[in-house]
Amino acid sequence: MATYVLVHGAWHDGSLLADVAGHLRGDGWDVHTPTVRGNGADAEPGVGLEEAIGSIADYLAGHDLSDVVLAGHSHGGMIISGVYDRMPDRVKRLVYWNAFVPHDGESLIDLVPAHMGAIFRKRAEASEDMRFSPTYPVWRDVFFNDGDGAAAQAAYDRLCPQPYATFADKIALKTPPAAWKVGKSYINSLMDTAMPHSTGWHPNMSERLGMFRLIQMMGGHETCFTDPEGTARALHMAGRD
Repeated sequence: MATYVLVHGAWHDGSLLADVAGHLRGDGWDVHTPTVRGNGADAEPGVGLEEAIGSIADYLAGHDLSDVVLAGHSHGGMIISGVYDRMPDRVKRLVYWNAFVPHDGESLIDLVPAHMGAIFRKRAEASEDMRFSPTYPVWRDVFFNDGDGAAAQAAYDRLCPQPYATFADKIALKTPPAAWKVGKSYINSLMDTAMPHSTGWHPNMSERLGMFRLIQMMGGHETCFTDPEGTARALHMAGRD
């Protein structure tokens, strides 16, 4: 079986995907959950998108991983896009899990509604080092809408601040995603309101992939917490031959 490398989203680190990884390992997969540079409790500030992408590219090379199902959640879509662009020969399939699919020259800020981008920048500028996190009310009702309050608070307490530059920096890609010569899948959680449904994940982001495999599941944006078993099942369907 192939190897899964799961790339977390903003405000997360690799440890928060442990439950999902455990279910995938139970199905016989080899699973890695690296932490993107700039994330984690002790991460340095000022990390940009290229450094973040480079950290996962270095992880694949350093662990000599090939035949990889490279899956990215949310902001992780920016990361896996850049990694594939750098080292396509190591990747068997790309899986976007309610994730951004950028074109060359786009940032995450370019891909969200203007009012969301303004909120991100305002919160970053109010910090000491241009790192920021969502407020708890936004986390509870927008990101964690399918879980209970106690679980939402417990998950929120494990988040880490995100370097704003990883949102604002524009990605450099040699080829548009629709032209990539690799298997592509998109997982769409039907209750996810982290992006407005009028301009949301599927089909707004997914159609950028050209031909792709669509897997839909119930749940909101943070199913790594609220339904790790269901998330693993969706990732399995997205990545299998």
